[in-house]
Amino acid sequence: MTNELVLFQSHNHSNIFERNQLLNKNGNENLQSTKTDLSEILFLTTFPPCECGIATYSQDLAKALNTQFHNSFKTVICALESDKNEYYYKTPPKYILNTDDPNAFENILFNINNDNNIKLVVIQHEFGLFAKNEEEFFYLLKQIYKPIIIAFHTVLPQPNETLKLKVQKMAEIAKMIIVMTKSASKILNLDYQINEAKITIIPHGSHLSPAIDRTKLKKQHHLSKRKVLTTFGFLGSSKNIETSLMALPEVIKLYPEVLFLILGKTHPSTIKHEGETYRQKLEELVKSLKIDKNVRFVNEYLPLNTLLEYLQLTDIYLFTSNDKHQAVSGTFAYAISSGCSVISTPIPHALEVLNKKNGIIFDFENVHQLAKAIINLLNNEKLRLEISSNSYHQMAASAWQNSAIAHAQLFNKIINPEAKLKYNLPPINFNHIKRLTTDFAMIQFSKIAHPDIRSGYTLDDNARALVAFGMHYELFKKEQDLIYIDLYLKFIKFCFQTNGRFLNYVNVDKEFTQQNFKENLEDSNGRAIWALGYICSLQHILPIYIFNEANILLEKAIVHLDKIHSTRAMAFIIKGLYYQNNNENLHLITIFANRLKAMYLHEKTKEWHWFESYLTYANSLLCEAMLCAYKITHENDYKLIAKESFDFLLSKIIVNQKIKVISNNGWQLKDKKPTNQIGGEQPIDVAYTIMALEEFHKVFKNEKYDAIAKNVINWFLGDNHLNQIVYNPITGGCYDGVEENNVNLNQGAESTISFCLSRLTIERLTAEKQTYERLKFDYSIKKNSKKFFLKRQELV
Repeated sequence: MTNELVLFQSHNHSNIFERNQLLNKNGNENLQSTKTDLSEILFLTTFPPCECGIATYSQDLAKALNTQFHNSFKTVICALESDKNEYYYKTPPKYILNTDDPNAFENILFNINNDNNIKLVVIQHEFGLFAKNEEEFFYLLKQIYKPIIIAFHTVLPQPNETLKLKVQKMAEIAKMIIVMTKSASKILNLDYQINEAKITIIPHGSHLSPAIDRTKLKKQHHLSKRKVLTTFGFLGSSKNIETSLMALPEVIKLYPEVLFLILGKTHPSTIKHEGETYRQKLEELVKSLKIDKNVRFVNEYLPLNTLLEYLQLTDIYLFTSNDKHQAVSGTFAYAISSGCSVISTPIPHALEVLNKKNGIIFDFENVHQLAKAIINLLNNEKLRLEISSNSYHQMAASAWQNSAIAHAQLFNKIINPEAKLKYNLPPINFNHIKRLTTDFAMIQFSKIAHPDIRSGYTLDDNARALVAFGMHYELFKKEQDLIYIDLYLKFIKFCFQTNGRFLNYVNVDKEFTQQNFKENLEDSNGRAIWALGYICSLQHILPIYIFNEANILLEKAIVHLDKIHSTRAMAFIIKGLYYQNNNENLHLITIFANRLKAMYLHEKTKEWHWFESYLTYANSLLCEAMLCAYKITHENDYKLIAKESFDFLLSKIIVNQKIKVISNNGWQLKDKKPTNQIGGEQPIDVAYTIMALEEFHKVFKNEKYDAIAKNVINWFLGDNHLNQIVYNPITGGCYDGVEENNVNLNQGAESTISFCLSRLTIERLTAEKQTYERLKFDYSIKKNSKKFFLKRQELV
C-alpha cells in the first residue's frame, strides 16, 4: 500500500471519489483502461481487516476462486466501510464504498458502469450493511447496467409487507440469487414469492483440514488430560453461551477434567453499543457457578490455522444460538467440517445438516437437555468418533474449493455460457504419499487422510509409487526422491519369489498373506515389470546401484513372463520392456503385442474397435502398450491398432470435453447399449488415460491429444458429474473415487499416486511444449539472422 493511500483518514464526500481513483492508480486498472483479457467479477462486500462474518466469508471465497480459476476470470473487491470504520488492507481493494455517505453510492455507480473490465457484480447482502442509506442502495442496484448476483446471508421467514417488497425488488433486479440452505430457498419461494429458477443454493464454504492427530494436538496445547468442549465466534447475546455454562456443573460432577474453551472476541458492533457487558456477564456467571477451572476465555480474533487446530483437538463442539431464524452459521460449518462432534440448537442450518448419525440437536436454552447430551457423548468415545467421521463426510461437499466451483459455474452461466472454465493446476505435492510410506513400504489404505497401517502393503501400490518418484526425479532432480525410489525398489525385491514371480499382499508384520494364493496375480506382476523397466530407462540420471538393482531384478523376472496371458498384465509388460530398451527382449514385446493384436482382430466389428468384448478398467493402457510396441519394433500394424482402438475408447469416455470414466458399477459390453451408470469412477483410470494421451501426442504430433489430456486432469479438480474436487490440496491426497451422490473421502495409495502420475504427466507435457516452442523460436531467429546476413552481403 502506498503512502498516498494511508493519508486518507475519513470518508467524507470530498475525498471518497478521489480515494477510489487512487486505488485504481495503485495497482488496479483505472477507469479509462482498455479491456483486459480476463473478465472481472466485482464483489461488493465487507472485507478483512473488517472483523465480521461476511468479511471472512468473502475473503475465503475470493481466495478459493483465485486459487482455482485465476485463468478464467479475476475477482476484485469493492470494500464496504462506514464513517466509524476505515481499514488498511493487506491488498488494496479495487474500490471502497462508505455506506454511511449517501454521495458515495453515486460515485461507486460511476466507477462500476465505466469500468470496462467488470462484467458481473456480486453483492454479499445483509440489511444492516446498508441500513443508513437504503434508498441510495436501491438506486445503486437499479442503475448498475451490468448483471448482478445477490447473496442473501439472512432470510427471515414470515416477513412484513415492507420487508417482503424490499426483497422482491432486489430479486427482480438480480440475475440470480444465492442462498446457503434449502430452507432459505424455500422461504424465498413461499414467503416472498420468488421464482425457484432464480435461486441457487451454494452451501456456506468450509475449510479442508490437514491430517492432524487429536492426541498429539492436545499435547501440543497442554490439554492432554482434558476433555475439551469448544465454541467460537464473535461474542454477543445471540450466542447464548450462558446455556452451556449453566450445563457445565452437571457435567463436571462426572467429568471434572472437562475444559470449555470460549474462543473469540466480542463483536465490534456489540462493543460500540454495549461495550464488554456480555463478556463480563459470562465471567460473573462462571464465578457464581464456581467453574473457573473448567472455563477458559480466549479473547482473540484467531488466525485461521490456530482456529482449525482448536477445532481439531475438540472433543465436543457446542452451538447454542438462540436466534431461531439464523439461516446459516459460518462457525457451525467450520466445526462440522473439522470433524467435531456437534451439539446444536435447532437453527435451520443445523436441522439441514445434523441427524442422528452426525450430531445432536437440543431445544433452545434447555440446560438439562444440553448437559445430558454432553454426558452421553463423553460416555461413548466410539460414538464421538463415528459422529466425527460422519460429520466430516457430510460437510466435504461444502469445502471452499467446491463452493468456488459452484460460484464459477454460475458466473460463467451469466457472463459467458459458451466458455469452458479453466481450472488451475495445483502444485505438485507428495506429502500424503510420504505420510503413507513407512520405513518398509507404502501403506495400502487410508481412513480419510490417516494411513491405516493395518491394511498392510501391496506390490501394486509400491510399483506405481516407484514410477511416480522416478518421473518426479526425472523432472526435478530432487535428491530426496532417491530415498523413496530405493525404498520402493527394495519392497519390489522383497515381493520377488524364487519361482520368478512376484507376490502382491504383505501384512503389517511383513508377512505374505493368504490373499496371494487366492487371486490371479498376473496384473501385479505386470505392474512390477512396468516399474522396473521405467527405472531402467532413467539409467543416465540415476545412481548406478539403483539401475543395477532394477535391471538385475527385471532380468530375473523375464524368464517366466511368456506364460502370462492376462490382457492388462501383457500391456504393462510391453511398457516395462519398452522402457528397458534391451534388444534381447524384443521377442517378448513382439509375443505380447501379437497376442493383443490377435485379440483385437478377433473382437473388432464395424461398431466395436476393441481388444475384448467389454470395456472395463485401465482401458487406455492397452492402446498405449500397442503404441510402445510400434515405437520399438516399427511394426505398422501395432500403430494402426493403437490409434484405431484409442480413438474408439475416447469416443466412449470423452463427453462434452470432459472424461466420463467407465463405471465399475457397470462395464460397457459389446453389442449392448451402454448402461450409463453414474458413479463408480476411479482415479486410476483417469491417470492411465492421461499417460496414454501423452504417448499419443508424442507419436502423432497431434495437439488434440495434448488438449484432451489437459481437460481430463480437471476431473480431479471438479470437472466431474458431482462438480466436486477429488484431489485434496491441503493433504496432498486424492479421494478414492466419485460415486453417484458423493466422493469417497478416503485417500488411499492407489488414488493418491494416480493423481501424482497425472499431474507429473501434464507437467512433462507442458515442459515438452515449452521446449518445442523455444526451439522453434531459436530456429526462427537463426533463420532470420541468416536472411539478414545474406541481404547485407548483397548490399555490400
